[in-house]
Amino acid sequence: MKVIFMGTPDFAGNVLAALFEKHEIVLCVTQPDKESGRGKGIHFSAVKQFALEHDIPVFQPKKIREEEAIERLSEIEADIIVVAAFGQILPKEILFMKHFGAVNVHASLLPKYRGASPIQWAILNGDEFTGITTMQMGEGLDDGDILLQEKTRIEANETGGSLFEKLSGLGGRLINETLDGLSKGTIKNRPQEHDKATKVGLITKDMGHIDFTKSAYDIERMIRAFNPWPSAYSRLSNKVVKLWSAKACENLPSDLLKEAEKLSTGEMIRYHDTLYIKTGFGYLMPEVIQLEGKKRMAVSDFLRGHEIKTGDFLA
Repeated sequence: MKVIFMGTPDFAGNVLAALFEKHEIVLCVTQPDKESGRGKGIHFSAVKQFALEHDIPVFQPKKIREEEAIERLSEIEADIIVVAAFGQILPKEILFMKHFGAVNVHASLLPKYRGASPIQWAILNGDEFTGITTMQMGEGLDDGDILLQEKTRIEANETGGSLFEKLSGLGGRLINETLDGLSKGTIKNRPQEHDKATKVGLITKDMGHIDFTKSAYDIERMIRAFNPWPSAYSRLSNKVVKLWSAKACENLPSDLLKEAEKLSTGEMIRYHDTLYIKTGFGYLMPEVIQLEGKKRMAVSDFLRGHEIKTGDFLA
Protein backbone atom coordinates (compact mmCIF):
# COMPACT_ATOMS: atom_id res chain seq x y z
CA MET A 1 0.00 0.00 0.00
CA LYS A 2 0.90 3.65 -0.37
CA VAL A 3 0.95 5.06 3.16
CA ILE A 4 0.86 8.52 4.70
CA PHE A 5 2.38 8.03 8.14
CA MET A 6 1.63 10.36 11.04
CA GLY A 7 3.58 10.12 14.30
CA THR A 8 6.19 11.80 16.44
CA PRO A 9 8.09 9.99 19.29
CA ASP A 10 10.29 6.90 19.35
CA PHE A 11 7.25 4.61 19.58
CA ALA A 12 6.04 6.00 16.25
CA GLY A 13 9.52 5.79 14.76
CA ASN A 14 9.70 2.06 15.47
CA VAL A 15 6.26 1.49 13.91
CA LEU A 16 7.32 3.52 10.87
CA ALA A 17 10.46 1.43 10.46
CA ALA A 18 8.39 -1.76 10.36
CA LEU A 19 5.95 -0.28 7.82
CA PHE A 20 8.82 0.89 5.63
CA GLU A 21 9.93 -2.74 5.17
CA LYS A 22 6.68 -3.74 3.46
CA HIS A 23 4.94 -0.63 2.19
CA GLU A 24 5.61 2.57 0.28
CA ILE A 25 5.70 5.53 2.66
CA VAL A 26 4.77 8.53 0.51
CA LEU A 27 4.78 11.14 3.28
CA CYS A 28 5.66 11.43 6.97
CA VAL A 29 3.67 13.94 9.01
CA THR A 30 5.16 14.84 12.38
CA GLN A 31 5.11 17.61 14.97
CA PRO A 32 7.21 20.76 14.39
CA ASP A 33 10.83 20.69 15.57
CA LYS A 34 11.47 21.68 19.17
CA GLU A 35 14.35 23.28 21.01
CA SER A 36 15.94 20.95 23.54
CA GLY A 37 18.80 20.83 26.00
CA ARG A 38 20.69 23.63 27.66
CA GLY A 39 22.06 24.80 24.33
CA LYS A 40 18.53 25.03 22.94
CA GLY A 41 19.53 23.01 19.89
CA ILE A 42 16.85 21.87 17.44
CA HIS A 43 15.46 18.42 18.15
CA PHE A 44 14.01 16.31 15.34
CA SER A 45 11.29 13.80 16.18
CA ALA A 46 12.11 10.11 15.72
CA VAL A 47 9.76 10.04 12.73
CA LYS A 48 11.45 12.99 11.02
CA GLN A 49 14.87 11.51 11.66
CA PHE A 50 13.87 8.21 10.05
CA ALA A 51 12.23 9.98 7.13
CA LEU A 52 15.31 12.08 6.41
CA GLU A 53 17.54 9.02 6.53
CA HIS A 54 15.32 7.21 4.01
CA ASP A 55 14.49 10.10 1.65
CA ILE A 56 10.81 10.25 2.63
CA PRO A 57 9.11 13.66 2.29
CA VAL A 58 8.28 15.31 5.63
CA PHE A 59 5.37 17.60 6.50
CA GLN A 60 5.29 19.41 9.88
CA PRO A 61 2.09 21.44 10.28
CA LYS A 62 1.60 23.44 13.47
CA LYS A 63 -2.11 22.61 13.35
CA ILE A 64 -3.28 19.63 11.33
CA ARG A 65 -6.83 21.03 11.28
CA GLU A 66 -5.87 24.09 9.24
CA GLU A 67 -7.14 24.22 5.65
CA GLU A 68 -3.62 24.38 4.26
CA ALA A 69 -2.66 21.12 6.00
CA ILE A 70 -5.83 19.34 4.89
CA GLU A 71 -5.27 20.48 1.30
CA ARG A 72 -1.66 19.28 1.34
CA LEU A 73 -2.70 15.79 2.46
CA SER A 74 -5.53 15.63 -0.05
CA GLU A 75 -3.02 16.15 -2.86
CA ILE A 76 -0.95 13.13 -1.85
CA GLU A 77 -1.81 9.89 -3.61
CA ALA A 78 -2.14 7.26 -0.88
CA ASP A 79 -4.31 4.29 0.06
CA ILE A 80 -4.34 4.81 3.82
CA ILE A 81 -3.19 7.03 6.67
CA VAL A 82 -1.45 5.26 9.56
CA VAL A 83 -1.23 7.11 12.87
CA ALA A 84 0.96 6.28 15.88
CA ALA A 85 1.31 8.77 18.73
CA PHE A 86 1.06 11.78 16.43
CA GLY A 87 0.07 14.27 19.14
CA GLN A 88 -2.78 16.12 17.41
CA ILE A 89 -6.43 15.21 16.90
CA LEU A 90 -7.33 14.66 13.25
CA PRO A 91 -10.41 16.31 11.73
CA LYS A 92 -12.94 14.19 9.85
CA GLU A 93 -11.76 15.66 6.54
CA ILE A 94 -8.48 13.77 7.05
CA LEU A 95 -9.90 10.68 8.77
CA PHE A 96 -11.99 9.73 5.74
CA MET A 97 -9.80 11.20 3.02
CA LYS A 98 -8.18 8.00 1.69
CA HIS A 99 -9.71 4.71 0.52
CA PHE A 100 -8.94 2.78 3.71
CA GLY A 101 -9.38 5.80 5.96
CA ALA A 102 -7.06 6.29 8.93
CA VAL A 103 -5.80 3.49 11.16
CA ASN A 104 -4.29 4.09 14.59
CA VAL A 105 -1.68 1.97 16.38
CA HIS A 106 -2.58 2.28 20.07
CA ALA A 107 -0.51 0.90 22.96
CA SER A 108 -3.31 -0.66 25.01
CA LEU A 109 -6.06 -3.25 24.83
CA LEU A 110 -8.87 -0.88 23.92
CA PRO A 111 -11.29 0.18 25.25
CA LYS A 112 -8.95 0.23 28.26
CA TYR A 113 -6.67 3.25 28.51
CA ARG A 114 -7.91 5.57 25.83
CA GLY A 115 -5.70 8.63 25.78
CA ALA A 116 -2.11 9.79 25.82
CA SER A 117 -0.23 7.54 28.27
CA PRO A 118 -1.54 3.95 28.22
CA ILE A 119 1.88 2.36 28.76
CA GLN A 120 2.58 4.06 32.09
CA TRP A 121 -0.95 3.58 33.41
CA ALA A 122 -0.93 -0.14 32.73
CA ILE A 123 2.09 -0.45 35.05
CA LEU A 124 0.78 2.05 37.60
CA ASN A 125 -2.44 0.07 37.97
CA GLY A 126 -0.66 -3.26 38.33
CA ASP A 127 -2.16 -4.84 35.20
CA GLU A 128 -1.04 -8.34 34.34
CA PHE A 129 -1.43 -7.80 30.60
CA THR A 130 -1.44 -4.98 28.09
CA GLY A 131 -1.05 -4.96 24.33
CA ILE A 132 -1.51 -3.26 20.98
CA THR A 133 -4.74 -2.40 19.23
CA THR A 134 -5.01 -1.33 15.61
CA MET A 135 -8.16 0.72 15.25
CA GLN A 136 -10.16 2.30 12.45
CA MET A 137 -10.12 5.91 13.55
CA GLY A 138 -13.32 7.87 14.12
CA GLU A 139 -13.97 11.37 15.36
CA GLY A 140 -13.89 10.45 19.08
CA LEU A 141 -10.87 9.81 21.32
CA ASP A 142 -9.61 6.28 20.61
CA ASP A 143 -13.18 5.01 20.24
CA GLY A 144 -13.10 3.62 16.70
CA ASP A 145 -13.67 0.01 15.70
CA ILE A 146 -11.00 -2.52 16.62
CA LEU A 147 -9.24 -4.15 13.65
CA LEU A 148 -6.61 -6.36 15.28
CA GLN A 149 -5.47 -6.76 18.86
CA GLU A 150 -2.67 -8.67 20.55
CA LYS A 151 -1.81 -8.82 24.22
CA THR A 152 1.49 -9.26 26.04
CA ARG A 153 2.37 -9.90 29.67
CA ILE A 154 3.69 -7.12 31.90
CA GLU A 155 6.66 -8.66 33.69
CA ALA A 156 7.24 -8.15 37.42
CA ASN A 157 10.27 -5.92 36.74
CA GLU A 158 8.78 -4.14 33.73
CA THR A 159 9.55 -0.43 33.41
CA GLY A 160 7.91 2.21 31.26
CA GLY A 161 10.98 2.07 29.03
CA SER A 162 11.08 -1.71 28.60
CA LEU A 163 7.33 -1.93 27.98
CA PHE A 164 7.60 0.90 25.47
CA GLU A 165 10.20 -1.08 23.50
CA LYS A 166 8.16 -4.27 23.68
CA LEU A 167 4.96 -2.62 22.51
CA SER A 168 6.57 -0.60 19.73
CA GLY A 169 7.95 -3.82 18.25
CA LEU A 170 4.58 -5.51 18.59
CA GLY A 171 2.88 -2.46 17.08
CA GLY A 172 5.11 -2.57 14.01
CA ARG A 173 4.27 -6.20 13.38
CA LEU A 174 0.55 -5.77 14.01
CA ILE A 175 0.15 -2.78 11.70
CA ASN A 176 1.67 -4.75 8.85
CA GLU A 177 -0.76 -7.59 9.54
CA THR A 178 -3.58 -5.05 9.64
CA LEU A 179 -2.73 -3.50 6.27
CA ASP A 180 -2.37 -6.95 4.76
CA GLY A 181 -5.80 -7.92 6.09
CA LEU A 182 -7.42 -4.69 4.90
CA SER A 183 -6.03 -5.11 1.40
CA LYS A 184 -7.36 -8.70 1.24
CA GLY A 185 -10.68 -7.86 2.87
CA THR A 186 -10.19 -10.45 5.62
CA ILE A 187 -10.50 -8.15 8.66
CA LYS A 188 -13.87 -7.61 10.28
CA ASN A 189 -14.25 -4.43 12.29
CA ARG A 190 -15.26 -5.00 15.91
CA PRO A 191 -16.98 -2.14 17.78
CA GLN A 192 -15.53 -1.29 21.17
CA GLU A 193 -17.49 -1.86 24.36
CA HIS A 194 -17.77 1.82 25.18
CA ASP A 195 -19.20 1.25 28.67
CA LYS A 196 -15.90 -0.39 29.64
CA ALA A 197 -13.72 2.48 28.45
CA THR A 198 -11.17 4.14 30.70
CA LYS A 199 -9.46 7.39 29.78
CA VAL A 200 -5.99 8.50 30.83
CA GLY A 201 -4.31 11.87 30.45
CA LEU A 202 -0.76 12.99 29.86
CA ILE A 203 1.93 12.11 32.38
CA THR A 204 3.47 15.30 33.78
CA LYS A 205 6.80 15.82 35.52
CA ASP A 206 5.24 16.71 38.87
CA MET A 207 3.47 13.33 38.95
CA GLY A 208 6.86 11.77 39.68
CA HIS A 209 7.00 13.20 43.20
CA ILE A 210 6.67 10.26 45.61
CA ASP A 211 3.95 10.32 48.23
CA PHE A 212 5.15 7.96 50.97
CA THR A 213 1.71 7.83 52.56
CA LYS A 214 0.77 5.51 49.70
CA SER A 215 1.50 1.80 49.94
CA ALA A 216 4.96 0.47 49.13
CA TYR A 217 3.42 -1.55 46.29
CA ASP A 218 1.87 1.53 44.69
CA ILE A 219 5.19 3.38 44.94
CA GLU A 220 7.14 0.46 43.52
CA ARG A 221 4.85 0.38 40.46
CA MET A 222 5.19 4.14 40.12
CA ILE A 223 8.98 3.89 40.11
CA ARG A 224 8.84 1.33 37.30
CA ALA A 225 6.17 3.17 35.31
CA PHE A 226 8.06 6.48 35.42
CA ASN A 227 11.41 4.99 34.41
CA PRO A 228 12.86 6.64 32.33
CA TRP A 229 10.47 9.64 32.37
CA PRO A 230 9.50 11.63 34.34
CA SER A 231 11.26 9.48 37.00
CA ALA A 232 10.12 8.97 40.58
CA TYR A 233 11.77 11.39 42.97
CA SER A 234 11.83 12.81 46.48
CA ARG A 235 14.09 15.17 48.41
CA LEU A 236 16.88 14.34 50.85
CA SER A 237 18.53 17.23 52.70
CA ASN A 238 17.16 19.71 50.15
CA LYS A 239 18.52 17.74 47.21
CA VAL A 240 16.45 15.83 44.68
CA VAL A 241 16.92 12.08 44.91
CA LYS A 242 15.57 9.79 42.22
CA LEU A 243 14.64 6.18 42.82
CA TRP A 244 15.18 4.09 39.68
CA SER A 245 14.51 0.66 41.12
CA ALA A 246 12.96 -0.56 44.35
CA LYS A 247 11.15 -3.49 45.94
CA ALA A 248 8.12 -3.44 48.22
CA CYS A 249 7.88 -5.60 51.31
CA GLU A 250 5.58 -5.91 54.31
CA ASN A 251 7.98 -7.36 56.87
CA LEU A 252 11.27 -6.19 58.35
CA PRO A 253 14.04 -8.17 60.03
CA SER A 254 12.84 -8.92 63.58
CA ASP A 255 15.51 -6.75 65.23
CA LEU A 256 14.16 -3.65 63.44
CA LEU A 257 10.50 -3.96 64.41
CA LYS A 258 10.56 -1.87 67.60
CA GLU A 259 12.60 0.85 65.92
CA ALA A 260 10.24 0.93 62.94
CA GLU A 261 7.17 1.46 65.13
CA LYS A 262 8.48 4.90 66.12
CA LEU A 263 8.95 6.11 62.56
CA SER A 264 6.63 8.16 60.35
CA THR A 265 6.01 7.65 56.64
CA GLY A 266 8.98 8.78 54.58
CA GLU A 267 11.52 8.05 57.31
CA MET A 268 14.35 5.65 56.53
CA ILE A 269 15.83 2.69 58.35
CA ARG A 270 19.43 1.88 57.64
CA TYR A 271 20.28 -1.79 58.03
CA HIS A 272 23.85 -2.70 57.05
CA ASP A 273 24.00 -1.96 53.28
CA THR A 274 20.21 -1.82 52.88
CA LEU A 275 17.63 0.96 53.23
CA TYR A 276 13.99 0.61 54.17
CA ILE A 277 11.56 3.50 53.77
CA LYS A 278 8.38 3.44 55.81
CA THR A 279 5.24 3.96 53.71
CA GLY A 280 1.51 4.08 54.32
CA PHE A 281 1.53 0.29 54.05
CA GLY A 282 4.69 -1.75 54.07
CA TYR A 283 8.27 -0.73 53.37
CA LEU A 284 10.09 0.30 50.23
CA MET A 285 13.61 -1.04 49.64
CA PRO A 286 15.46 1.19 47.14
CA GLU A 287 17.84 -0.71 44.86
CA VAL A 288 19.15 1.96 42.47
CA ILE A 289 19.28 5.59 43.57
CA GLN A 290 20.55 8.87 42.17
CA LEU A 291 21.30 11.96 44.19
CA GLU A 292 21.08 15.33 42.44
CA GLY A 293 24.27 16.01 40.47
CA LYS A 294 25.48 12.42 40.82
CA LYS A 295 25.31 9.22 38.77
CA ARG A 296 22.92 6.38 39.41
CA MET A 297 24.29 3.81 41.82
CA ALA A 298 23.32 0.75 43.78
CA VAL A 299 22.04 1.58 47.27
CA SER A 300 24.92 -0.33 48.86
CA ASP A 301 27.41 1.94 47.04
CA PHE A 302 25.34 5.03 47.88
CA LEU A 303 25.42 4.17 51.59
CA ARG A 304 29.19 3.79 51.59
CA GLY A 305 29.55 7.38 50.40
CA HIS A 306 26.75 9.12 52.31
CA GLU A 307 25.97 9.50 55.98
CA ILE A 308 22.44 8.12 56.06
CA LYS A 309 21.05 7.10 59.45
CA THR A 310 17.78 5.67 60.72
CA GLY A 311 15.18 8.42 61.03
CA ASP A 312 16.46 10.51 58.11
CA PHE A 313 13.50 11.75 56.14
CA LEU A 314 12.53 11.78 52.47
CA ALA A 315 9.98 14.47 51.57
